[in-house]
Amino acid sequence: MKILCVMPHYWPNFQYGGTVSSTHYLNRALVKKGIEVTVYTTNVGLDDSVAVNQELDIEGVKVTYFGFIKLFEFLGTVGWQFSRHITRALKSNLAAFELIYIVDIWSYPATIAAYYSRLYGKPYVVVPSGMFYPRTFYKKIWKKWPYYHFAIKRYLEEASAIHYTSRDEAEKTHSFLNLNNRAIVIPNGIELSEFSNFANSHALRAEMPLLKDKKIILFLGRLTWTKGLDILVQAYAMLRKDVKDAHLLIVGIDQKSYSQKIKRWVRERGMNLDTDITFTGMLTGNDKLKAYKACDIFVLPSYSENFGMTIVEAMACGVPVIISDKVGIHKEIECNKAGIVIEPNAQSLYQAMKLLLENAGLRKEVSINGRKMAEEYYDIDKVADKMITAYQEILKIK
Repeated sequence: MKILCVMPHYWPNFQYGGTVSSTHYLNRALVKKGIEVTVYTTNVGLDDSVAVNQELDIEGVKVTYFGFIKLFEFLGTVGWQFSRHITRALKSNLAAFELIYIVDIWSYPATIAAYYSRLYGKPYVVVPSGMFYPRTFYKKIWKKWPYYHFAIKRYLEEASAIHYTSRDEAEKTHSFLNLNNRAIVIPNGIELSEFSNFANSHALRAEMPLLKDKKIILFLGRLTWTKGLDILVQAYAMLRKDVKDAHLLIVGIDQKSYSQKIKRWVRERGMNLDTDITFTGMLTGNDKLKAYKACDIFVLPSYSENFGMTIVEAMACGVPVIISDKVGIHKEIECNKAGIVIEPNAQSLYQAMKLLLENAGLRKEVSINGRKMAEEYYDIDKVADKMITAYQEILKIK
């Protein structure tokens, strides 16, 4: 089976969210199972660190990073990513692939891939990546509405299938868009061994003496409004009155100088940026694992999140998690008692953090359930098998 994956940005560009990692993990696993995977993407965010307009081997996946023209910046921070090179490649090579897997339909690479797939009668699967949750869609509707109706709507409606990563996203998105085509619900996955082989839980504390005797609350993700960091700062300010040795560790890449807002909120609540909260910036590889292994609890109080890769990573590391009910996999987490699910407000988060930090038995129970859930639901080999079955069924229907 030959699959073409088209998306606007790709590994190792981590600054645009967990979709980059989750898609590469899936592609890599598919290759190991004998599926030939080619990726067409752009070099956005990678600049001169990758060769452009030529095929590269990225852990067995054939990847071409095409150059693009930065137009229509009002559509987003990187524009529309218009690329003549990717257009020519799709025209010339689309016939060689059996199925097209399209991620993030709002960009030019994804939209043009859907156009040519439809034109040439190729089956294609669209991955919305949470962009069509009602609450997300209506944010900045003035620029989304015309583009959706004039460019995207028919490509979604005529896709062979829509791939959602959670039941919550499928239920809320498919009906919202009045789609009648097939909905596939298969979660993102991770390479579990990458999050279990690193066992030193004291490494980060040794490197950062300030954390030595602290109860560490970890946030890991992009520093943006959607992640609920305003809620986190308010809740942490309340928590410090009860749990004196609590320390907040904020890990992630800054977007639009959002960290400055966070630091202002911290100062307004009388907290010290040197002793109460640590900002590390973006961490990858072993440095990220050190953060997971060092922390006592992980929090993600998002206002909107279609999946939450960092939640799964934390659970795989045995870290008890607290998430909001606006995170796509909250139903699965709650059903498996693998974390605490809250409403996205400061009072709920404060109570959940206090409960976990003061109850070692509950932390252990949630940790065990979380690790078990990661193994059962999010092992990338199991996820890849489900995707292969879905692909085969789509090709049979064709």
